[in-house]
Amino acid sequence: MTRNFFLYLSRQQRLRRWMETSPTARKLTSRFIAGETLADELNVTAELQGQGIATALDHLGENVTTLDEATASAAAYLDALDQIAARGLPASVSIKATQFGMDVSESACYDNVLRVAARAKDLGTRVEIDMEDTRYTDRTIALASAVAQKVGDIRICIQAYLHRSPADIDNLNRQGIRVRLAKGAYNEPPSLAFPKKADVDRAYVDLMHRLFDHGTDPAIAGHDPRMIQEAIRYSREQGIAPDRFEFQMLYGIRRDLQRHVIEQGFRLRLYVPYGTAWYPYFMRRLSERPANVLFVARSLFR
Repeated sequence: MTRNFFLYLSRQQRLRRWMETSPTARKLTSRFIAGETLADELNVTAELQGQGIATALDHLGENVTTLDEATASAAAYLDALDQIAARGLPASVSIKATQFGMDVSESACYDNVLRVAARAKDLGTRVEIDMEDTRYTDRTIALASAVAQKVGDIRICIQAYLHRSPADIDNLNRQGIRVRLAKGAYNEPPSLAFPKKADVDRAYVDLMHRLFDHGTDPAIAGHDPRMIQEAIRYSREQGIAPDRFEFQMLYGIRRDLQRHVIEQGFRLRLYVPYGTAWYPYFMRRLSERPANVLFVARSLFR
């Protein structure tokens, strides 16, 4: 067993070296990741601005283990916000609670997020908080609520596949907190999340309608054409103007759908990651669910 474990580690190390040095691999990852530096990110953001697309900048990294790392994460985002404002780019920033120290100190995490959210508000944009696995759901929602009370503008991701999400959506709607609705990508037990796609889709549509009816500037996230079409249909049926919500997708995924949304006259924001921690991000996207491997492969030809 020990020998097999070390063989596994050796294969992972070789794969990582290949991914980080192979021109073929870098060509693949560059489809989904802006680059390793903030300059790379800003160049991509400017290109997307020219196409009428807004962005959410994600400086890669999560689950930091020291307060110094958490402070450094906040500093990187403060720098990004200043550069966004200097260049007049239509961009928000996307963060993770664990990247700002949630696992180390919840109070320090709050202070870090508050600093970045306040700077974003002063510069005319906002922080978007990603949702991680269910170990963090309660704490992340509490964090978003506390920061929103101070700053007045923030957006948090809610995952439709969780059984608890209807109550969370209703609570956030009452507070006037913006929500990014995603289907959910982490492996969770059936006691916490719907295991069947059909059930997830039904939950997603129900929560989408709740956000349209009672939410504040919701973001409809994902790459499912049926969900996108339902959002367009329902918004038009209810007389909801295109400037009252936006679609969100991942950079490099389903460019055909991105064009469709823009051509239909709706707002689109792409989640654009950058940084040296791109390898864990890329591999996690593939490993979260087996279907993601096929999904990424298909997206290359669309």
